[in-house]
Amino acid sequence: MEDLNHPLSEEEIERLDQFLLNRVDDQFVAEGMDEGIFDISTLDGFLTAIASGPVTIPPSVWLPSIWGDFEPEWENEEAFSEILSLLIRHLNGIVTTLMEYPEDFEPLYLERIVENKTVLIVDEWCEGYHRGTELSPDHWRSGGKKMAALLSPILAFTAATDWKGHDKSYDVVESIQLKIAPNARQIHAYWLSRRDEIPQDELIKKREQTPVGRNDPCPCGSGKKYKKCCLH
Repeated sequence: MEDLNHPLSEEEIERLDQFLLNRVDDQFVAEGMDEGIFDISTLDGFLTAIASGPVTIPPSVWLPSIWGDFEPEWENEEAFSEILSLLIRHLNGIVTTLMEYPEDFEPLYLERIVENKTVLIVDEWCEGYHRGTELSPDHWRSGGKKMAALLSPILAFTAATDWKGHDKSYDVVESIQLKIAPNARQIHAYWLSRRDEIPQDELIKKREQTPVGRNDPCPCGSGKKYKKCCLH
């Protein structure tokens, strides 16, 4: 049986990145359509929010958010299982780091070479994190001013704030970016200490307007019946 707690190798991270990048054919993308997540940095931010938030988000909720309007057409069950395994292992790796070695947690940013200098690109990671918070926005807002302050450096590099983090001098932009990782660690610790106070089934009741039957296709996109997939 595969160990779903085994961290991804560099090769597996590259495999997942290429899958996300190539899963959507640009010719089918129309204005207003949600392309979902299409790079490893956005995915890393997204899964970090899932791992850190106030309620537990099941795969039947977060997988469709990765696909957006472009759920993959799997060649077979093995193809789906491979990608699902990579996704869950990456999520579990983030959870393990934040729980056991929080000082080692670092976002998986993209990089760019500018004038022979490596520059970190944080926008994709931040957009992914924000996407993750939007799966349970009311719960995140319950953190009040404290949570708003912790999220501020992350949201500063997203469309939610019109990327206001870039409307600064280079030194100020860099100082805001340096707050992202420590704030992500603090956010995880904040919600971890409060999870027992929050009803964990409330999210599913809100999101599933029409209950999924045991024999219906699972919302995660596996093609399996719900009772044989995310129900358990």
